[in-house]
Amino acid sequence: MKRSHLLRHLKNHGAFSLREGKKHTIYQKGDRKSQIPRHNEIVDELARKICKDLDIPFVR
Repeated sequence: MKRSHLLRHLKNHGAFSLREGKKHTIYQKGDRKSQIPRHNEIVDELARKICKDLDIPFVR
């Protein structure tokens, strides 16, 4: 999955960028946080885990 597609999906479900690290961006929704790596392609299993961490439904 493209990183831009995942970020758009997260923002549409109420998550927002909390802070930027060197190699990751931290997203938050409510009291839940997850790291999104800065790669063009993100493996589907990792995207599923990020969505699960933020309590957002996974959409392929």
